[in-house]
Amino acid sequence: MTQLPLEFGFAPSFAAADYLVSRCNENAFAWVERWPLWPGPALAVCGPPGCGKTHLAHVWQARSNAAFIDASQLATADPAQLLQLAGSCVVDSIAGATFDSSVERALLHLYNMVVERRGQLMLCAEAPPARWPVKLADLRSRVSAAAVVTIEPPDDGLLETLLAKLFADRQLAVDRGTIIYIVTRMERSFDAARRLVDAIDRAAMAAHRRPSLGLVREVLERSAG
Repeated sequence: MTQLPLEFGFAPSFAAADYLVSRCNENAFAWVERWPLWPGPALAVCGPPGCGKTHLAHVWQARSNAAFIDASQLATADPAQLLQLAGSCVVDSIAGATFDSSVERALLHLYNMVVERRGQLMLCAEAPPARWPVKLADLRSRVSAAAVVTIEPPDDGLLETLLAKLFADRQLAVDRGTIIYIVTRMERSFDAARRLVDAIDRAAMAAHRRPSLGLVREVLERSAG
């Protein structure tokens, strides 16, 4: 009989100590290290889904005491309430579909407030600001002047390190050969690594088996199907 695993609500860590630096993200991390000596008030961090933009933003937030704002909040909230007493802020999950007139006005207001407070603004999106469908001229000129850094999809070495850490966090003993097997067959993103480790953990608990190569192969085949 297969036993259903209990839901423990395992949450990802956004701590600085858990941000793994490799060739794909070292330039972006260098900008965080360089803060507050940025050449202008805004930095756009770009890259595909799951590349670690949000984690990097949390690392910078912890250093700068910035407010953390999801782009979906801009449509309905007062920018002053979102920023509160903070001098700097992160706006995360910016997408092309985010923009309408109310969002553009809110983002412009937020940008101006940050500048007035002599703070900085980190904008996280898949595409650079030059490709955002911004119609408001004042906002377009401001975001287009932002410095831009791109995070690339993780390389094999980083994925191996990340998987080893994710397994260790769950106290799962998985040998390097099995990790390499996973890396050569998985979607190349941080989010995919987390989802896969979660699926392997659940499968191992449900079947009362250790996370062997055979079990890992079964999980990968199910996820591919």
